[in-house]
Amino acid sequence: MTSTVGARPGATARHGAPPPETRNGAPLLAGALLAAIGLGAAVVMLLWWNNTGSVVTQAAWITNAGRLCGLLAGYAAPVLVLLMARIPVLDRTLGSDRLARWHAMGGRYMVGLVIAHVLLIIWGYALTDHNGLVHQTAQLVFHYPDMLKATIGTVLLLGVGAVSARAARRRLSYETWYYLHLATYVAIFLTFFHQLSNGAEFVLDKKAQLLWYGLYLGSAALILWFRFLVPALLALRHRLKVVEVRPEGPGVFSVFITGRRLDELATATEPGQFFRWRFLERGLLLAGNPYSLSAPPNSSYLRITVKDLGGHSRALARLRPGTRVFAEGPYGAFTAARRSRRKVLLLAAGVGITPLRALFESLPARRGELTLMYRASRAEDLIFRKELESIAARRGAKLYYLVGSRAEVGEPLQARTLLGMLPDLREHDVYLCGPDGMTRTAREVLEAVGVPRSRVHHESFEF
Repeated sequence: MTSTVGARPGATARHGAPPPETRNGAPLLAGALLAAIGLGAAVVMLLWWNNTGSVVTQAAWITNAGRLCGLLAGYAAPVLVLLMARIPVLDRTLGSDRLARWHAMGGRYMVGLVIAHVLLIIWGYALTDHNGLVHQTAQLVFHYPDMLKATIGTVLLLGVGAVSARAARRRLSYETWYYLHLATYVAIFLTFFHQLSNGAEFVLDKKAQLLWYGLYLGSAALILWFRFLVPALLALRHRLKVVEVRPEGPGVFSVFITGRRLDELATATEPGQFFRWRFLERGLLLAGNPYSLSAPPNSSYLRITVKDLGGHSRALARLRPGTRVFAEGPYGAFTAARRSRRKVLLLAAGVGITPLRALFESLPARRGELTLMYRASRAEDLIFRKELESIAARRGAKLYYLVGSRAEVGEPLQARTLLGMLPDLREHDVYLCGPDGMTRTAREVLEAVGVPRSRVHHESFEF
């Protein structure tokens, strides 16, 4: 099941000594960001408190609960947008997948607040005006300022929330899900105005209006800059294009990309990061799919390696040399900056080897301090095999192949197996990349053997 490529006698690490054991700034930044979001929510609640008199009747309690839910939902919308604005300091420190998880969790809360706001406001107003619920709904939608737009926006927002649910998400292609998700921006725009024209917190309070405009316009400006203008400027400066598509294994191929001033792009990019790639080919330009670099960036080319999973990935195999490329990035915190120990284990499965291949070549390490374990069902599924063995020999690193189907060898990622190869596994940082099932199993095993969660680094692209 396993085979080992050992270090060459007398080999030394090409990159010299690793940095001393330190902790990265992610926990501090994460705490500061969550505290800032919480503080903003407290300010929103204070707005409601300052504009609320005595609450006595049942109708008043219900209506004010609806107001508060609406305010918090209105605050959540630009905050969730900011989490996915790809602000470099957040993305490269916290990681895109962590921000995406926060965004998804916050989105569920926001949808709940929106539903509660709508139901409570209709109920409270119906009690106050002694109307039926249907009649009161019609009154609000057609006779209150900006409410028709807000209704359309709310329906659109709830629809996006429905397709973002895990069960629905699995049935959609990445491209379909991605572009449906962009409808959130339209929904936020449509619902914005009714907050100022109907909300008691804003109607007579110019300072509160300016605060709300600043929050929404500031979020829009950051989205416009980081997600649209910066990629456009990058495309104009580097003029990227495909130079070669090379088979790497069954259903796996590498795309080599070159362009102008690649030394600048290489300097700004760290091994382990990814870009969102768009190719000027029919059916590919509008699809910005994330693929990691499968080799450290250099002044000659960038390389991504893709497995044929259908649709977009299959089409990349047919790219012709000279095809123009638009790259958005670099993104992600799956880099050496997360490291906190001298010893590092890179644990890969399938095409998850791509970012770990780049890290295997570039992570600073002394002889024996860097290990790569590569899981595959069949020997022919091991891609970059010659490259990995050359790197291992050159750097004095350890390389293990865990080959065999589960039906033949059982589950290879067991505590006994990992500790047999690395008895001091608890002293390692672990970089983990592979299919969802593999990463879940590996996390459980690593936790069982005593590797702290803070030293298990993983970044997914399901966002």
